[in-house]
Amino acid sequence: MTQPTPDAWRRVDTYLTETLVGHDPALEAAVADQNAAGMPAIEVAPVNGKFLHLLARIAGARRVLEIGTLGAYSTIWMARALPDDGAVVTIEAEPANAAIARANLDRAGVGERVEILLGRGADVLPTLAGAEPFDLVFIDADKESNTIYLDWAARLGHPGTVVVVDNVGRGGEVANPATERSDVIGTQRALEMLGRDPRFDATALQTLDLKGWDGVAIALVV
Repeated sequence: MTQPTPDAWRRVDTYLTETLVGHDPALEAAVADQNAAGMPAIEVAPVNGKFLHLLARIAGARRVLEIGTLGAYSTIWMARALPDDGAVVTIEAEPANAAIARANLDRAGVGERVEILLGRGADVLPTLAGAEPFDLVFIDADKESNTIYLDWAARLGHPGTVVVVDNVGRGGEVANPATERSDVIGTQRALEMLGRDPRFDATALQTLDLKGWDGVAIALVV
């Protein structure tokens, strides 16, 4: 059996992407513009983007909340999954990133259904209280604030809301109880919260894809 070396899992990721995702000019242009602007290449892999798209469709989502826009690659995937009256609210802390994201969304033809809110998630999320609840929440921002984001995901959702937390594997470091990395500690606290908070029922999966060894947590608001 082939061992899961980086070369091997990237080869499998390429195969899965070519077979099940294919090529999309708008999505590929979004990544290209993001890279050209010097933004970090931390958008989800194509197979994960389609995973979010399918989750939104499976959940029958009409309103989506995304925490961490970056260049809007994942935003485009989710916006395309929504009905005509659907909407994505996405939060981005960096104005330059938001400008790239807006251009990418408009070029992809989904700009009218996406609202970008500028600011840190912890500051912006309370302003959404009292609005119509969200059906899907995607958390992909600073890992140190994950527990804050999860708390608001529950508050701003409803029973049946799907919550996805990205990057929970941290290259295997998440299982290190002695870690001193703040991003890993934030991830550990989020997973512990998902395991004990009665508002959630959750699991997590390790992933090997274009972005390396990581993982994703999936929860249901109960």
